[in-house]
Amino acid sequence: MNLKQSIRESINTKKEDYIQLLQKIIQQPSTTGNELEAQNLVAERLKNLGLDVDVWIPDSEKLKESTFFNPRRDNYEDSPNVVGTLKGKENGRSLILNGHIDVVPAGDESKWTNNPYSGKVIDGKLYGRGATDMKGGNMSTLIALETIIDLGLELKGDVIYESVIEEETGGAGTLAAIQRGYKADIALIPEPSEMKIFPKQQGSLWFDISVKGVSAHGGTRYEGVNAIEKGWVVFQEIMNLEKKRNKPLREDPLYRDNPIPIPINIGQFNGGYFPSAVPEDATIQGRYGVAPGETIEEAKEEFQSMLDNLKSIDEWFDLHPATVKWGGIHLPPGGCDLDHPMLEILKTKYFEVEQEEAIIAGSTWGTDGGLLTQAGGIPSIIFGPGTTSMAHYTDEYVELEKMFKTAEITALSIIEWCEIAEKN
Repeated sequence: MNLKQSIRESINTKKEDYIQLLQKIIQQPSTTGNELEAQNLVAERLKNLGLDVDVWIPDSEKLKESTFFNPRRDNYEDSPNVVGTLKGKENGRSLILNGHIDVVPAGDESKWTNNPYSGKVIDGKLYGRGATDMKGGNMSTLIALETIIDLGLELKGDVIYESVIEEETGGAGTLAAIQRGYKADIALIPEPSEMKIFPKQQGSLWFDISVKGVSAHGGTRYEGVNAIEKGWVVFQEIMNLEKKRNKPLREDPLYRDNPIPIPINIGQFNGGYFPSAVPEDATIQGRYGVAPGETIEEAKEEFQSMLDNLKSIDEWFDLHPATVKWGGIHLPPGGCDLDHPMLEILKTKYFEVEQEEAIIAGSTWGTDGGLLTQAGGIPSIIFGPGTTSMAHYTDEYVELEKMFKTAEITALSIIEWCEIAEKN
C-alpha cells in the first residue's frame, strides 16, 4: 500500500470521530473572551496524541511592546493560547499549522435555520458559527497531524500546531505565540479558501474619520454647514482612492480576476442628533485593505494623503480638515515567494489527490498570516476547506468531504516538506 492510500484509509476509519470532535468544538461559542472551553478540547486532544503541549494566557503588557499590536483588552484570563509540538528527529525543515479558535458573534439567532452552535450535519455539511471560519480548517490540519502520528511516521523537522485566540479582533494570539518563541520555516493557515491556495494575503486596518460642520436650525440650514454633506465628499474620495489602489493589482495574475482585490469598505456613516438640526459632526468608519508587499505605514500614508488633498476639492477642509484614527483590526499583509518550494509541494499534492490543477490566487481578506510573515519572519500560505462566502454569515457551514480532502493534501505536504526520518 502506498503512502497516499495509507493516509486516506487512516482518515476514513476515523471520520465519525473527527466529525464528533468538530461538533463539540462548534458547540462551544468561542467568541472573543470566551475561548477557554473550546481551547480545553483542543489541548486535551493534542495531549492524547503525545505532543508537547503548551497552554498559556497571553501577556497584555508584552503584547503592547509590539508595533503590530492594537490592544482591544487588557485581560486574557479566559482566552488561553494552545500550541502542540511534534518534535522532529533530525533538525529538518519545520512547519507551523496556525488557526484561530475565536469566532464572530452569531448575530440574530432567529435568522438561523438551526441553533448557531448546534454542529448539526445535513447533506454532508456541518453547520454552526465558526464551521467555515475556521474550526473546520483547524480540524483539517489536526486530522493531517493526527494521521501522521497514527501511521507511526517520524519526521525530520518539527510540526507546530497552533490554536490561537483573537484573530477576528486583532491577532493577539498569533503575536503572543511569536513572542513566546514559536518559529518555523513555513506556516500553513487553513482559512476558508475553498481549497484554493493563497500565497499572497492582503492586510487590513480599521479607520474612524471625523468630519466637522456647523450646527444650525433645520429651517435655516443655510446658516450652518452640514457635516454629513461634507462627509459625502470624503466618502467619494475614499472610493476614488480604492480605484487608484486597485489599479496595479489588476496586472497581478493572482488578483486580476477579482473585481476589487483590496477593498475599502464603509461599515458605518453617522452624523447628527435631531431631524431639525444641521449636524455639526459626522463619522465614517470602515475597513481598509492593505496590498501584499505594502507596509501598514505606507498604506496609512496614502490614506492620509487623500484626506490632506480634500482642501483642493472643497475649501471647507482647508480650515476644518477631516481627521482619522486607526483602531481595532491592524493586520499586515503576508505571504510567500511564488517560487517557494512549499507552494510547489502543495500544488503537486493537490493534483495527486484531486486529479486537477490547484487554483492559485490571492486573498481579499486579512489573516494572521501577515503577523507570521512580518512580525515573525515566517512565510505563510493559506489553504483551507471553508466556504469563503459563508464566513461571518447566517447558517455558516463547512463541507465535510472538502475538510477531509484538505486534511489528506495537508498530510502529504507535511511529509514531503518535513521528510520522513530514518529509523534507528
